[in-house]
Amino acid sequence: MRVGIDIGGTTTAAVLLRDDDSAAARVSLPSGHGPTAVLDVAVAAVAELCAVVGLQAVTAVGVGVPGTVDVELGRLHNAVNLGVAELDLAPRLSQRLGVPVRLENDVNAAAVGAHHALARAGTRPDSMAYLNLGTGLACGVVLDGQLWRGATGAAGEIGHVPVDPAGPWCTCGQRGCLETLCSGGAIARLWPAPDQPPPASLFAAAAAGDPAAMAVRDGVVRGVAAAVRLIALSLDVQVVTLGGGVSNVGGPLLTGVRAALTALATTSPFLASLGLPARVVLLDRPGEAGALGAALLAGRLDRARA
Repeated sequence: MRVGIDIGGTTTAAVLLRDDDSAAARVSLPSGHGPTAVLDVAVAAVAELCAVVGLQAVTAVGVGVPGTVDVELGRLHNAVNLGVAELDLAPRLSQRLGVPVRLENDVNAAAVGAHHALARAGTRPDSMAYLNLGTGLACGVVLDGQLWRGATGAAGEIGHVPVDPAGPWCTCGQRGCLETLCSGGAIARLWPAPDQPPPASLFAAAAAGDPAAMAVRDGVVRGVAAAVRLIALSLDVQVVTLGGGVSNVGGPLLTGVRAALTALATTSPFLASLGLPARVVLLDRPGEAGALGAALLAGRLDRARA
């Protein structure tokens, strides 16, 4: 049995998988801040999962984490939301747990989990992209059933493609990046909501007829549609799965994005021929993709070791 851990800026989610890749247990803990706390929470998550099912030990652990990841060395760099500048996360966690640990970027891990979830639901695409609409915006890519990182590990960083020369400055140092239009961070800037998640507040206000909310919502769904179009035109994947915190909005987000893609196609026979609206989907349980993918990657490590 293997564990997958998805370490986010506020919550660390973990899942214990059986041999048949079904979930035996799930736990969620507040994330730690700083290298020691991040490690402590990961160890605690594994211990809690084992306690739930009465297990003494697991065979391998996979970890999905934001920031720059050196997959070969298991080293994490620049995870700002976790308060980590540099951490040999996989080696140190492996030492504490006594099992192999595989480290992966969180969006890539979620892409693996999303691909697996689609397969279990009866759809097994050879190619797909997991579009993560979180604090930032990026996508994980699965081609021919395998995770694709690119030459330098930057594959899928479409959030930093500039689309508006007059737009706001992005954290990457460029101006008007796609991420500044439709990520969770962009929504929080455009529609502050101190009492609830800004995406939920925005879509609820728009549904109630608030003109200002409707204008912001429409800009957000157009931005997500632009991201889907970029993915489709560059990679031509069969499926684009929406994920990340913004995807918790659910049906209204999917409906809006599909409508925006349909509108784009009305002036372009080429886009119309691609059938983009039908290629965008939501998972039944999008919040679990990261931990699931990390556990599946841990399973591959365990089999390679055997």
